[in-house]
Amino acid sequence: MSGWLRGQLRRGVVWLEPPPRVVDWSIFGAVLFLAGTGILSFLGHTPEWIVLFWAHRLVGLSLVPLLAFKLARVRTRLTDPGKWQLSTPLSIVTGLVAFAAIITGALWVFGIEPDLGPVTMLSVHAGLGLLLVLLMVLHARTRFRPPSTPEFARRRTAMQYGAMLVAAALVYRGQTLLNEVFDAAGADRRLTGSHRREGSGNDSFPVVSWVADDPDPVAVDEWALAVGGTVEESLALPYGTLTPDTVAEATLDCTGGWYTVQEWGGVRVGELLDEAGATGDARYVRFESVTGYRWSLPIEEARGALLATHVGGERLSHGHGAPLRLVAPGRRGFQWVKWVEQVEVRRRGDPAQWLATLVSGL
Repeated sequence: MSGWLRGQLRRGVVWLEPPPRVVDWSIFGAVLFLAGTGILSFLGHTPEWIVLFWAHRLVGLSLVPLLAFKLARVRTRLTDPGKWQLSTPLSIVTGLVAFAAIITGALWVFGIEPDLGPVTMLSVHAGLGLLLVLLMVLHARTRFRPPSTPEFARRRTAMQYGAMLVAAALVYRGQTLLNEVFDAAGADRRLTGSHRREGSGNDSFPVVSWVADDPDPVAVDEWALAVGGTVEESLALPYGTLTPDTVAEATLDCTGGWYTVQEWGGVRVGELLDEAGATGDARYVRFESVTGYRWSLPIEEARGALLATHVGGERLSHGHGAPLRLVAPGRRGFQWVKWVEQVEVRRRGDPAQWLATLVSGL
């Protein structure tokens, strides 16, 4: 490389680099933003969520040059033990976790996934992201310096961040094109980033549970589905009475990073509500597992949902939710309640279901 070209590149990097304090607070803000959008992404996988997913990816890619600017500025303090402070080990660990989160995300979008058992690379990426938030908060406490408004308000700073976002969009688009050209494993990703699992039936997709739900197999001879709440007549339906008279194709998109398209056989929830006589003031239907885990759907949406006994023509296995699993098209996998034992028709929603998602496995 000629001296002239090196000089031009150096001037370009100098122009792109925001002021040090702006870089520091931008990294902190980006990490919080990525954690927030990552958590929200668990809820949606329909086209109207595309802005959230794109924002997450663009800010994630923009974090790379910000971390590079930061590393270039502090490298002498990190490489010279004589300049270390008490906070330096924490800074090193924080930096390593940040780059590990970026690398695992990149591996995932290219479909490069080593065998980690039931854990996907996307799950590792999410775990590192949450750990990074904690480390960033601790790091900020050791080296807190309030941001300077004039540095953030500069026109040049706005142009610098605009350039980084444009570059991030071009990089992401280039990655998707490479996946398509080389038919890489990452080319089959949905909007959510999930990879497709091919096949039909129980063995064609992983057995996973939210948090740590892991009940003993349900004895169907002693089990009955309870339908109650704001209904004219409560029902107790033994397993043998639940004839799978409806077969519907639906996509199960797991937050662990995979999806599968299956034919599910079971009983339409709307038929159960009609049999029990849901009252006119009913607004929600809550589906509760034998573990206490639960989720609610608006009643009109719930009517179109399915309580499945079969998948791909096979009886559900215990790991996939036997004897009964909620199939809720348009919802993420953690909302497809497994081992359902109670359906409750309600006048109001159930805000406590969010707490149940965290503690059901305990």
